[in-house]
Amino acid sequence: MSVCYTLSVKEYPKLELDTHGCALRCSALTDPSQDSQFIVAGDECVYLYQPDERGPCFAFDGHKLLAHWHRGYLLLLTRDTKSPNKSEFGSRETSPSEKQILTIYDLDNKFIAYSASFDDIIDVLAEWGSFYILTRDGKMFVLQEKDTQTKLEMLFKKNLFVMAINLAKSQHLDSDGLSEIFRQYGDHLYVKGDHDGAIQQYIRTIRKLEPSYVIRKFLDAQRIHNLTAYLQALHRQSLANADHTTLLLNCYTKLKDSSKLEEFIKSSESEVHFDVEIAIKVLRQAGYHSHAVFLAERHQHHKWYLKIQLEDLKNYQEALRYIGRLPFDQAESNMKRYGKTLMHHVPDGTTLLLKGLCTDYQPSRDAMERDSLDKGPAVAKKANSEEFISVFANNPRELRAFLEHMIEVEPFSSQGVYDTLLELRLQDWAHEQDSERKKVLQGAALSLLRSDNTVFDKALVLCQMHNFKEGVLYLYEKGKLYQQIMHYHMQNEEYGKVVEACKRYGDQEVCLWEQALGYFARKEEDCKAYISQVLEHIDQNNLMPPLLVVQTLAHNSTATLSVIKDYLINKLQRESQQIEDDERKIRQYREETAHLRAEIQELRSSAKIFQKTKCSMCNSPLELPSVHFLCNHSFHQHCFESYAESEAECPTCTPENRKVMDMLRAQDQKRDLHDHFTRQLRCSNDGFSVVADYFGRGVFNKLTLVTDPPGSKVGVGSLEADLQRDLLIHTKRNLALIFYFQIVLFSTVGLCGSAWLNAVV
Repeated sequence: MSVCYTLSVKEYPKLELDTHGCALRCSALTDPSQDSQFIVAGDECVYLYQPDERGPCFAFDGHKLLAHWHRGYLLLLTRDTKSPNKSEFGSRETSPSEKQILTIYDLDNKFIAYSASFDDIIDVLAEWGSFYILTRDGKMFVLQEKDTQTKLEMLFKKNLFVMAINLAKSQHLDSDGLSEIFRQYGDHLYVKGDHDGAIQQYIRTIRKLEPSYVIRKFLDAQRIHNLTAYLQALHRQSLANADHTTLLLNCYTKLKDSSKLEEFIKSSESEVHFDVEIAIKVLRQAGYHSHAVFLAERHQHHKWYLKIQLEDLKNYQEALRYIGRLPFDQAESNMKRYGKTLMHHVPDGTTLLLKGLCTDYQPSRDAMERDSLDKGPAVAKKANSEEFISVFANNPRELRAFLEHMIEVEPFSSQGVYDTLLELRLQDWAHEQDSERKKVLQGAALSLLRSDNTVFDKALVLCQMHNFKEGVLYLYEKGKLYQQIMHYHMQNEEYGKVVEACKRYGDQEVCLWEQALGYFARKEEDCKAYISQVLEHIDQNNLMPPLLVVQTLAHNSTATLSVIKDYLINKLQRESQQIEDDERKIRQYREETAHLRAEIQELRSSAKIFQKTKCSMCNSPLELPSVHFLCNHSFHQHCFESYAESEAECPTCTPENRKVMDMLRAQDQKRDLHDHFTRQLRCSNDGFSVVADYFGRGVFNKLTLVTDPPGSKVGVGSLEADLQRDLLIHTKRNLALIFYFQIVLFSTVGLCGSAWLNAVV
């Protein structure tokens, strides 16, 4: 009978646990690791008891002679059933041939650690980690526990992997050792053909065993379900790479297991243990487009979502709606990438989205609600409208609506927007047949040109390509290309417009009249009226030498002498009048020069009587001492000393003398400045005056007069030579005039340059 007494209570209540008992020395007490259970070894079973209840029992048959517990091992000594019965253990009356069986059980791991027969054991002692067995014949046997690795190897040889695992756990073997046991156990099951059991053992090796070792074993199509289980375990532990994800999804698709596939991809974001992008690629390749779209949308892989919707599902409206929900940067980049495709299939919706994207973009409401917790209030952004013009390549109607909306909402849009809209309007104008509508389109195109937002060169090319006359002329005038305006009228043979252009822009560019004269001279038609108008203006403003006019008109076979008769007569009359004026001035300068020379000679040869009575400076009566100059100016000495800058010059004549001397020095310095002469001649309206001026400075030292050769006939053909002779004679007379003027200047300086005198009146 087993009785338990609770000693912590004063009354010591008795609790009866069982009615079984045991022989003497057939009970033991386990160590604390086994909850200090009480062991009762009966003939049929071994019972274990806890303080308040009955524990497990083990069916160890045989007559028990001794029970002992040591370090987790239960030692039982039983009588050998083949030997004759004896009265009791250790009795002196036993037969020498009596055999006893010593068995050591590992109750935790449920296996027999040791079993052997002995001859008449007297006692068993457990100490120092060993069992000491004393037999009646005076012998002592020592049983020592093998190390864990040796135990495991013994179990491996017997294929007792479950026991090996339990043993390793009880011995607190490290994870590497356990993983090796699991691997060997899995290999054993795999060889036996138990693939389900093998994969379970391989799953327990994750983190220690290389996954490729297991994957290679189960790549066969008949074992895909086992491989799927292993790959799922890899993903649950976040140890799967891109290849593992690809392989797992391929397994799902091969097995047609849509439920598992949906469970895998629709797991919560915190449970996602795979590369989402790889999963999307595999699902798309396998034809599971709806699953791929769900995965891309859930994990915000916008690129893949749109690619599948547009390229695989052809769901353009849904793709457009999705872009409208994206943040600004994502919406802008995706519209640049897929804008042309969307414009081709959903033109109105795409145009509307682009209008908002380039003006005041706000994502759709559901996207804003989704991102409000993370991003706060949305900030309006604007895209560059010029970057989206290429999207409308084959949709001119939508492009026109988009550009007109942009310049209406954003008047300061980029120049590319205005240039493109101008091109569209010019195309419409060129193809329009209705005159009223054409006039409206013309005004719209001109309004764009006048807005000053277009690029000049591009706008000009567009107007020329579409033969938009009003635009071309406006741009020429805006760019001050007056010659181009006149050339445009010349190409279109608009004679009246040519003359009108000369009158309008001739003041800015004088050469327009010369070009107009040359243009009419080359025409074989009767252009006498226009030539007369041009010649009249040339004559009034003296724009061309007569000789050049005659040479220009000589190319026109229809223009006769009567066309330039009035022009030549007027020109010659003015030249004759000019010659007479020049000759009169020459005579005047000669007389003055002779008078000055006579005066100089008189000063040199005879005494000068100073009769001035007042000072030329203070206008007071002269008093001694006084200063007199040959220029008939007299001063008080104190006045002279106060105002004179030099003792040798008259203070009154000094400013004028200096001007003359500066002019002479400037002429000497510029005598050899040929580049300056060429530049001044090119820029001057009166080149003849420039030549005459430099001729007087001595730049030209020789004058060649071209005359008619002997025996030449006088007629219309010799008109050019006559004009050239007249011009050269006129030049010679002008040069003579300049020469006499220089003599006068030198004479004046000489008069005032004499030394001053002190005289007593």
